[in-house]
Amino acid sequence: MVQIGNISLEKPLALAPMEDVTDIPFRVMCKRMGADLLYTEFTNCEGLIRDVKKSLAKIQVVEEERPVAVQIYGSLDQSMEQAAAIAEAANPDFIDINCGCWVKKVALREAGAGLLRNLPKFESIVRSVINGTSLPVTVKTRLGWDADNIVILDVARMLEQLGVQCLSVHCRTRSQGHQGDADWSWLEKLKNTVSMPIIGNGDITEAEDVVRMFETGCDGVMIGRGAIGRPWLFRDAKHLMETGEAAPPITVQERIDLCIQHLHITNEYKPGRRALFAFRKHYAGYLKGLPYISKLRSELMQYE
Repeated sequence: MVQIGNISLEKPLALAPMEDVTDIPFRVMCKRMGADLLYTEFTNCEGLIRDVKKSLAKIQVVEEERPVAVQIYGSLDQSMEQAAAIAEAANPDFIDINCGCWVKKVALREAGAGLLRNLPKFESIVRSVINGTSLPVTVKTRLGWDADNIVILDVARMLEQLGVQCLSVHCRTRSQGHQGDADWSWLEKLKNTVSMPIIGNGDITEAEDVVRMFETGCDGVMIGRGAIGRPWLFRDAKHLMETGEAAPPITVQERIDLCIQHLHITNEYKPGRRALFAFRKHYAGYLKGLPYISKLRSELMQYE
């Protein structure tokens, strides 16, 4: 069971926050396909406190996607506390702190996964966010900085003592990025270490992966890159969980219909040319594997 404030979900499927992917249209699409828990793209706290238009746009949420979290990141206590208050004003259901982004421009500035090298700073950042909001606070992180410095159990104990209500863990280290296999064995260790809900993340590409991850004892499963261009992965996973049988394979017509539906939703929030440009990254997933599709995809990428 995942309990976050008044939100109570049994074995929820969450959509991972992904930069330049999990905008409102994609989140709504995944919600309609069965996602239970959604997160905005991660947003820099400095952009929020400086009223940067692009940053403020990232934290907007709509009723259809609830329950939904605004995810923020940063390296300065005061900035994170102020950003938490700004994020609360966008009216999400809870606030999530990104402590797992591995890219250099974030991690090497002691934000994101960079906090895994400095646990006192990690603790201070989380405490600042909790002080800055009346909403429930959750955290997403990784196992550690590298294979020689896996600190996730210490992190989990610290976060539980601070009052963090749920922990999502990408089961790789910062040094791995997206390389190598995610080590799901840490999810069972976490469940034996703390009582707060644990959501597992990493290497979920098929419905069967969701079922196998739940077998570790985790309370929820977070799907990231596996859902890009394949939002029906949530539907397929729920069908397998509920019936024990694989869902019927999605048809070509269904894939095309979903692609067009997603494009129309994008146009609602980013009208005209913005919708066409923003949607280009999704064509490859929706059309992957279809015969003779490369020429059509090339044409679609040229539309303005």
